Amino acid sequence: MLKGLVQIMSYKVIVDSCGELCEEMKESRNFETAPLTMEVGGTRIVDDESFDQADFLRRVAQCPDCPKSSCPSPEEYMKRYCGEDERIYVVTLSAELSGSYNSAVLGKNLYIEEYGKKDIYIFNSRSASIGETLIALKIQECEEAGMPFDKVVDAVESYIAGQNTYFVLENLDTLRKNGRLTGIKSLVAGALNIKPIMGSTPEGTIYQIGQARGTKKALVKMVDRIAAETQKAEEKILAISHCNCKERALEVQRMLSEKMKPKSSFILDTAGISSMYANDGGIIVVV
Repeated sequence: MLKGLVQIMSYKVIVDSCGELCEEMKESRNFETAPLTMEVGGTRIVDDESFDQADFLRRVAQCPDCPKSSCPSPEEYMKRYCGEDERIYVVTLSAELSGSYNSAVLGKNLYIEEYGKKDIYIFNSRSASIGETLIALKIQECEEAGMPFDKVVDAVESYIAGQNTYFVLENLDTLRKNGRLTGIKSLVAGALNIKPIMGSTPEGTIYQIGQARGTKKALVKMVDRIAAETQKAEEKILAISHCNCKERALEVQRMLSEKMKPKSSFILDTAGISSMYANDGGIIVVV
């Protein structure tokens, strides 16, 4: 029993704060958050356990300027690689959407220069938010199955390749103004109340899947698309994150569970960075 405990305790999963941690993950010493920071109207907000979503959304609503974010520095990542853990895994939001992945890689190089080699691997989630959560849980599953480091990396990279991210937001203003919608030619919205249905490409960029008039119809259309595209749903975990709209998330969970019969499902409220991009009322689904 002690041997198994030592094995489990010898690894650490660092998730940048775009990824939400469930309560069990927060209580486990195997998971750690690398916080990004945000700026709203001249106020700097750290995306850690002190994040107050209600206060943040109020600030965003009152500020005429678009909120901005900054990723952890390479030095901050390097510090998190120190310690007694033999194996370090890092999960970042898509490298196409943030500098967090590159910063984590540079942090690894700094660590090696300072302390020598160590088993450190940085996963580009090619997703965000709850997608990072699922990847972190997959790492835990592989580690607790006793897989060696290289096999964990291979299994998780394969898992990432098969993961799909979908979302419907009340508005795309923050994504657009911060340049995260590069390549999307036009988005119909405004007075017609057209809500785009968005997804992630295999490379981790954002594209438009479709659209519908009104959020309710857009969510139904997204659910139909997810159910049609998901293979072997009974073997998969359905994960949903929401920004201040729990009832909406529960309804999406109900619809998808009826159509797909996933192995399990869970819902989390968005943390800081995800709240910044999802905006009030946003829904993100990863399977």
